[in-house]
Amino acid sequence: MQNFNIKVEVFREDDLYVALCPSLNLSSYGESVEGAKKSLIESVEAFIEECVDMGTLEDVLEESGFIKINKIWQPRQAIKEESLALAI
Repeated sequence: MQNFNIKVEVFREDDLYVALCPSLNLSSYGESVEGAKKSLIESVEAFIEECVDMGTLEDVLEESGFIKINKIWQPRQAIKEESLALAI
């Protein structure tokens, strides 16, 4: 068993909630915030299991910016996050 910390963003699209794990580029949806998060967890678990089965988990995580600290895979941490307005 491996331990992971992931960042999750949840937003609303029409009648549904979308949960996004940007570090793995995975998303899922549900009719509530909790439903979307639960669905995302299931998607992440399936993704991780497939990577384990293929023997590519460490490579995939490292390519996605994860580092292993005290036996726990941690996503890369932004120094700063902000929203920028652009006029193009």
